[in-house]
Amino acid sequence: MTPVESIVERGRVAQHKYEQYTQAQVNLIVEAVAWAILEPKRNQELAELAVKDTGLGDVADKFKKNFRKTLGLVRDLSTAKTVGVISEDLKTGLTEYARPVGVVAAITPSTNPGATPINKILNALKCRNAVVVAPSPKGYSTCARLLEFVHQQLDLVNAPRDLVQMLPFPITKDSTNELMRVADLVVATGSQANIRAAYTCGTPAFGVGAGNALAIIDEYADLLGAAAKITQSKTFDNATSCSSENGVVICADVYAQAIKALEQAGGVLLDAADKKRLEEVMFEGGKLTSTLTAQYPSVIAERAQLQNPNAKKAKFLMVEEDGFGSCAPFSGEKLSPVLTVWKAADFKAAQDLVTHVYNYQGNGHSVGLHTALSGDVMEKRAATLAENLKVARVIVNQAHTIATGGSFENGLPFSLSMGCGTWGKNNFSDNMNYRHYMNITRVVRPIPERVPKVEDLLKDYFARFPQA
Repeated sequence: MTPVESIVERGRVAQHKYEQYTQAQVNLIVEAVAWAILEPKRNQELAELAVKDTGLGDVADKFKKNFRKTLGLVRDLSTAKTVGVISEDLKTGLTEYARPVGVVAAITPSTNPGATPINKILNALKCRNAVVVAPSPKGYSTCARLLEFVHQQLDLVNAPRDLVQMLPFPITKDSTNELMRVADLVVATGSQANIRAAYTCGTPAFGVGAGNALAIIDEYADLLGAAAKITQSKTFDNATSCSSENGVVICADVYAQAIKALEQAGGVLLDAADKKRLEEVMFEGGKLTSTLTAQYPSVIAERAQLQNPNAKKAKFLMVEEDGFGSCAPFSGEKLSPVLTVWKAADFKAAQDLVTHVYNYQGNGHSVGLHTALSGDVMEKRAATLAENLKVARVIVNQAHTIATGGSFENGLPFSLSMGCGTWGKNNFSDNMNYRHYMNITRVVRPIPERVPKVEDLLKDYFARFPQA
C-alpha cells in the first residue's frame, strides 16, 4: 500500500464511523472545525503564514477572507439537513435520504491556502465524509498549520482525526494524481492543468473554470459608486481571486467621467510607453507569467520600471485596450491589481466586446454590470446579459470579487469555487456547496396512476397542424 493509499484507507475507516453520527453530532463537529480558523489569533497566524509562504496577497485581506467566507459558509450550513430524511413529498411518493460520498480529495490553490481548504473541509464534514487535502506546494505549511488547528478541534469534540488529512510533504503531481484516482470524489480548485487532471482521473469530479471576469459600466451607472466597488474588488488581496475584475468596458457617453472616477478612487492610467513596459514583464510570448501575480502596485511599478511618478502610489493600475485575443494580452486574466479598460460605443457594443473577450478567455464564469440602481433599466440590462453571454452569474451593482463567491448582501452560497458550466468545461454552473458533497437515495412508493391523453399534451401542436 502506497502512502497515499494508506491515508485514504485511514479516512475510510474514520468515515465509516462518522456515517453513523446524528445531525446534531455532525453540526457540532462543523461548528468546532469552523472555530479552527474563525478564532482571531489562529486566523491571524494563518493569514501571515499564507503571505509569507506563497508571496501572494495581503495579510489583512487574507484575514478578512478567512473570516467572512467561513462565517458565511457556516451560516449556510447551519440550517442544511444532511443526515436522514432531507425531503418528503407524499403527493409523488418520494422521500429523499442524504448519504455521504466517502473520502473527498480536495485540491486547493496557492492563492487561498487557508480559506479554500477550510471551505472544502466544512462542506465535506457536513455531509459525513472524510477529506484529504492536496494543497499547492507553496501553500503546504499554511495548510499543515490549519490541519493542526482542525485536529485540536476534532479532539475537543471526540471525533476521529483521520476525518481530515492532507498529503505528505513534498506535494507532487504524482501524489496528487494518485489521490484523485483512489478517492471517491474530487473537488478541484486551482490551475486549469489541475482541473483537467481532475476531470480525467476516472473518479467523479467537480472542477472550476478559468477566470478573466469583466465588468460593464453603462451610461446609467452611479460612476462614483461603481468606481468604489471596482476598487474594493480589484485591490482585495492583490487580486488573487479568479473573480477579480480583469477589465472594465465603459460606454462612450460616460467614458471620460468613469475614468476620472476610477482615478479618484486610486487608479492610475498608464500611457502607451508604460503599458509596453508592463507587458514585457507580465507576459512572455503573450502568456501570463507569475512575476507580478498578486503583488502590490508599488512592486509592479518597480519590477516593470514604470515611469509614471504616481504608479508606485496607486491602489491599482489601468491600461487602455482596443482589442482582444492573443494579440492583446491585457485582454486576458492577470491575477494582479492591473485593470484593462475598453471604450464601447454603447451597451450593445459593450456586450459584444465582452463576448469576444470571453471567447478568447473567460467563458462561463461571471460578468459585472454597473447600471441604474433599480427599475426597468437595471432589470432589462441584467436580463440581456443573462440571456446572451456565456456566464453563470451576472453581478449587478456589486463589488465583483466580494459578491461572486457569496456575500451577506446577496443570495449566492458562500464558496471559493465557482462552477462555470459547459461554457467553462465544467459539469456544474452554481457555486460549489454542500449539496455537491452528498449522494441522495430516494424511496419510491406507488401512487395512483396518472396517464395523460396525447391530445391534451399536444394540443398546441394539433391546433396549428391538424392531423388527418
